[in-house]
Amino acid sequence: MVSRTARSIGAVLVAMSLLSACAGSDTAATDGGTGVTSAGPWTYTDSAGTTVDLDETPTRIIAHAYAAAALMSFGIEPIAIYADGPIKDDVGLQGVDLDGIEVIGEEWGKIDVERAAALRPDLIVADYWPAEEAHSGMEDGVEEKSKKLAELAPVVGPAQGDSIVELIEGYETLAASLGADVDGGDASAARADFEAARDAFREAAEAKPGLTALAISPFGDAYYMAVPKYAPELLDMQSWGLDVIDPAKPDKGFPYWQTLSFEQADSYQPDLLLFDDRNYPTNLETLEAQPIANSIRAFEAGAYTTWPAYWLHTYEDYARSLRELTEAIEAADPDVGDR
Repeated sequence: MVSRTARSIGAVLVAMSLLSACAGSDTAATDGGTGVTSAGPWTYTDSAGTTVDLDETPTRIIAHAYAAAALMSFGIEPIAIYADGPIKDDVGLQGVDLDGIEVIGEEWGKIDVERAAALRPDLIVADYWPAEEAHSGMEDGVEEKSKKLAELAPVVGPAQGDSIVELIEGYETLAASLGADVDGGDASAARADFEAARDAFREAAEAKPGLTALAISPFGDAYYMAVPKYAPELLDMQSWGLDVIDPAKPDKGFPYWQTLSFEQADSYQPDLLLFDDRNYPTNLETLEAQPIANSIRAFEAGAYTTWPAYWLHTYEDYARSLRELTEAIEAADPDVGDR
């Protein structure tokens, strides 16, 4: 199995579980860093199907880094985060202001639980991965002592499902339950901006019938092709009219990708290549160094761009990514792959 840090290559699809949250009573809780003074009691049904009941609304939140970005886009600030790799190199955290937020992990599978415990969290927030039946930081492969983070406070979070929009909406609902105003101000503007970018993407795709795209992540000695079924952002793009190719033979036991040797990399001939943006341009250079590279007609024609792979959690990031993809679609030739 390819490690999640090598791919971080893994988003999982299974149906999005029902999510609900509410806050009641007029007993104020002390702001522990969330950015709001919240009230309790608090009830939340997690995507894993577990209902959490607390006497007071949580204010001392530790979150996976991407979950933190989502919460912060709605005005909820955690007291600490843990990431899957060095934060300075993480494309999914560019522009996120982490000043004053403690970092308790920058390597997948390793979390400093002793430091976490000293922070006295009352909630852990992370994506839920249905296929692995675990939240980020609790999956198979995570060191056992790091999994003890789940013993410090309830762990909740929306599921990685069949749409990034649904994932963001899940965090929107969670943030609202924690006391955020998600209907006005910056949150409302970001949502409207995303909707405009989505509509422009849809129009560009509809104007290029027959255009095909393939999402790839050349790495080491292998040509990884993403399987849209397990990549919500690619499923969104398909639903908005872009024909993202479904690889025919996903890897057994790890179906997020179909892996080919570079000798087979020209088996698929899309009109547009989408490079995993988390290790771009290294992956571009990896493919460029292969003798077969120019046998991939889209690559030879320079018809490629990046794809926001497995990290999107905010309307702002999604809007920016869609605009870049829209420009690539508008410039693409739908006949390249057939030549």
